[in-house]
Amino acid sequence: MEDKDELIKAQNEVIGILFEVIKKLQENIDLQEEGVQLIIKSKDDNLEENKVRLDEITKERNSNSDIISRLLKKLDSD
Repeated sequence: MEDKDELIKAQNEVIGILFEVIKKLQENIDLQEEGVQLIIKSKDDNLEENKVRLDEITKERNSNSDIISRLLKKLDSD
């Protein structure tokens, strides 16, 4: 019974990690869409106005990518 409990615990950990990976990937997709819209809008407006937000989006996406990488490494090591 103890082995079964350990297996269930391990499965729950894997599911939790995968859920976080999916969540961060979705955030990156949303950020990318926002960035594309800003770039398209910037063709009509001034790109400098949107540059600050584009820089923030890049930083957020990079941070999410780092988190995804760490989570996947955790899966690989467990």
